[in-house]
Amino acid sequence: MEEFEDDFEMISDDVDDPEIIMLTELGSTLINAILEKEPISNVRDLIDAGAPLWYQNEEGTSVLHAAAYVENEQLVKLLIEEGAIWNAVDHLQNTAGDIALSLNDAACYTLIRDAGIRSEMLLTLLSSQTSLNPTPSSLVLQGTDNSAVASTDAFLSSHLRYTRDVHGQDICLLELDDGQEVGVMMGWERDIMQKTVEKLCIDHARRDKGLKVLNVGFGLGIIDDFFQNLSTPPALHVIVEPHHDVLAHMKEQGWYDKKGVSILEGKWQDCIASEALQGFGKFDVIYTDTFSENYSELHTFFKHLRELLAGPESRFSFFNGLGATSAFVFKLYITPNLTHLQDVLFYDVYTHLSELHLAEAGLDVAWSDVDVSSQKDEERWGETRKYFSLPIYRLPIAWSKAN
Repeated sequence: MEEFEDDFEMISDDVDDPEIIMLTELGSTLINAILEKEPISNVRDLIDAGAPLWYQNEEGTSVLHAAAYVENEQLVKLLIEEGAIWNAVDHLQNTAGDIALSLNDAACYTLIRDAGIRSEMLLTLLSSQTSLNPTPSSLVLQGTDNSAVASTDAFLSSHLRYTRDVHGQDICLLELDDGQEVGVMMGWERDIMQKTVEKLCIDHARRDKGLKVLNVGFGLGIIDDFFQNLSTPPALHVIVEPHHDVLAHMKEQGWYDKKGVSILEGKWQDCIASEALQGFGKFDVIYTDTFSENYSELHTFFKHLRELLAGPESRFSFFNGLGATSAFVFKLYITPNLTHLQDVLFYDVYTHLSELHLAEAGLDVAWSDVDVSSQKDEERWGETRKYFSLPIYRLPIAWSKAN
């Protein structure tokens, strides 16, 4: 948000600039015309006259917010086609999609969500076609800056601490330079991990023979424990983990001595490049849950799945924190008819985006909803920064498409 605040300050400093005054007046007139439900022809005329679609008034209301407030599907479509910003936030940190969802306006919400999907698909395409600076997506899996929260290299050189919180749950904490601690993985995820393993393994055709399992990112080892506790333990259980503190914790916990377990010390990208993973053959089950990686890295991992999965009966899943705590943390917007809107739009956009990218990689995916709302925030997070803020987790299970 600091970048946008700086932009507003620059505009306020230039209030005597005739062009700025004209754009401000046109932008304000356009927003008011929408809120007052003037004919769409009037709105078109204002756009043709140069009214800026990026303009937001003193309350942060954009043209798309205004169209969502008046529930005008035709107008929302027009504004998006003309270039309105789909993820602009007002002073309450709500997007136009949040407004539409709060009003139970499925048509307007879907138009805005789909605009977000198209935008992210375009950014992904642009990033794939340049070897220079990648085009930034709105999404980082766990963070949005150059600290150890969002930079993989900084994270791998950081210090992690394993402990228990005041509620007795196991937690792995990242210690930042400013003294703040961020949860890398926390005990509240156990229900998610248990249900993930059940859907990956319980009715798998090879389960009774012992599955070949690959997990990328150990964390607390919650999902690896569930894999090991299957009625028939994995015949092969490969864990890829690059962080030195996590590897030390795994040694203390005896993971290096477990039967059938092989640990690859390093980043998954390096393991694939060096063909270290190929030495194990193909896998029946693959799961990934990394920290501080951009969505582009997860997208790249998708592209390797066809060469890593053993066949059409094999399955893949990942920790779906996509957009659940974005760069713009949306404030809960409550109406009598609908609650729990926080971050819903971004989560929905990136859930659909990952489904499209999995399809491009040759995989189908099914989603299951897991209710994670039972714990209050203070019980789930303690004093750490949140990395998942929604009451419902969407659990993905993917498999190779039939040839």
